[in-house]
Amino acid sequence: MTPKHGNRFSEKIVVRQGETPLAVGIDIGTSGVRAVAMRPDFSIAARSAVSLERFGPNARDPAAWWSAVGAALTELLSGVDRTAVRAIAVDGTSGTLLPVDGTGRPLAEPLMYNDTVADNAILATIAREAPATSAALGATSGLAKALWFQRTPGAAAVLHQADWIAGKFSGRFAVSDENNALKTGYDVEARCWPGWIAATGMHMELLPGVVRPGDVVGRLTVDSADMFGLSREMAVVAGTTDGCASFLATGAAAIGDGVTALGSSLTIKILSDRPISAPRFGIYSHRLGDAWLAGGASNSGGKVLAQHFSLPRIIELSAAIDPTTATGLDYYPLPATGERFPVADPALPPRLAPRPENDADYLKAMFEGIAAIEALGYDRLVELGAPALTSVRSVGGGAANPAWTAIRQRRLGVEFLPALSDEAAAGTARLALAGASTAGLL
Repeated sequence: MTPKHGNRFSEKIVVRQGETPLAVGIDIGTSGVRAVAMRPDFSIAARSAVSLERFGPNARDPAAWWSAVGAALTELLSGVDRTAVRAIAVDGTSGTLLPVDGTGRPLAEPLMYNDTVADNAILATIAREAPATSAALGATSGLAKALWFQRTPGAAAVLHQADWIAGKFSGRFAVSDENNALKTGYDVEARCWPGWIAATGMHMELLPGVVRPGDVVGRLTVDSADMFGLSREMAVVAGTTDGCASFLATGAAAIGDGVTALGSSLTIKILSDRPISAPRFGIYSHRLGDAWLAGGASNSGGKVLAQHFSLPRIIELSAAIDPTTATGLDYYPLPATGERFPVADPALPPRLAPRPENDADYLKAMFEGIAAIEALGYDRLVELGAPALTSVRSVGGGAANPAWTAIRQRRLGVEFLPALSDEAAAGTARLALAGASTAGLL
């Protein structure tokens, strides 16, 4: 289906007759690297996964990242025709940065997405200069890390994780994408580094140039082409963050499409025709094609369920649940005091009483409570300016629970669609396909 406000990442790409080209997406996660080879119809030709532990105990070592990428790509290519690969793109953890010299050599251990900058002077400067709606606020922001790293002797650039890996393929260590650059202060509406960043003392020449996800940033270097047996004409395409890649992987592409991730926490995202910003709820908007991706994360989710029942017990009890009826209980399941979205209240207590005598009813009431939080989350996004929810795709462990899914469907009242993939690498492969198509390589 072609979405409203057409998005080049969702439309199937027409290829020249007789050819079956491939694009490769690489996802660098916190514990490993995944790779996907995708055809122009978005079907997956091959996939691979490699643990970072294979390459040493330090998961923040760039050398380990590159070794794991190489191993995952080598394994992937062993199952496809290498001559068919036209493009490659990379996603990484949002807010992970490192300083490099003029040749792209890392000069310090990276600061990961959840690492904080403890320099109060840096944080105070950003708080003074940044707009209240900026994603660059806070101790874990990319800008705070960039200001810290610019002190590194010999630094020629400060890059995001995905930028550096893409640079290893293209030889260009001065390019980023709009999604990774958001938390470093990039203005995705004006599409530029705003002037207030210089007022923080940031050396602007150290920040990478920024392009749109899916734009071609270069060709494969001779060394990379020879290393992996790939064509030197292959395109290296600007990637994205792991979160945006996961959304793209599901196939959600129309305005109003939502994606709910039911993991240890509850995360919801919706494709909007306008940017949404609400720092109080931790909401910022990434730009995807002609649309915007907005969402929030609740502390509720699978973690609170695991505090009460083991996974085998959840499966057993779920089989006894009738999702067509309601318990009448009004739970707000939280693993501990405090909530961030859709209610911003660090003092909000869990509400899990009264407890029914029957364990299946207790689990059902928790399912209902989390479904209510999910519905409130989408409603909150609409209050902030997002479009009405029209459909939901679900990913994460909870998405496989039929009883929970039926309860959520009854609560949300919209169409539930299957996710094409729950692998971030598949979303990044879509970007690679878009870049290859634009470059005339398909």
